[in-house]
Amino acid sequence: MSDWDSHVVIGSKGRRPAVAKTESAVNAARRSGVAVDTSSKGVSNKAARGPDHQKIAALDRDDEAKPPATVNPSVGSAMSKARMAVKSADGKSMTQKDLATKVNEKPSVIQDYENGKAIPNPALLAKLERALGVKLRGDPSLIGTPLNKPGSKK
Repeated sequence: MSDWDSHVVIGSKGRRPAVAKTESAVNAARRSGVAVDTSSKGVSNKAARGPDHQKIAALDRDDEAKPPATVNPSVGSAMSKARMAVKSADGKSMTQKDLATKVNEKPSVIQDYENGKAIPNPALLAKLERALGVKLRGDPSLIGTPLNKPGSKK
């Protein structure tokens, strides 16, 4: 029973390998043939380190998602011409607010459509077509042409 002869000292650890903090100490260790590990530990505060330029460059090289398509400017001009052509009982042309009320939308949405900034919504374009009586969807050469009356044959 050799266990009786060995001494256990509580709290005593073996010697740890020295950590070279400076670059000259790392180079000296490399020259002497010692295995050198240059991996860094995890950083607790990544925000203080600054941006990761490699990651940013990789994201820039990626094909980014393109912004959604907007309404063709010809749709906006056809809308405004048709809106001006529609006259009320007192002889005034229809305003953007009147058109918005007629199709149950906000006036800012109508303004975006007329400026060509809105994302096309087929349901809203169908409402606008019926309210104005002109085509706003489909072939670009047909945009602005009068709609066929419901029930009439070509």
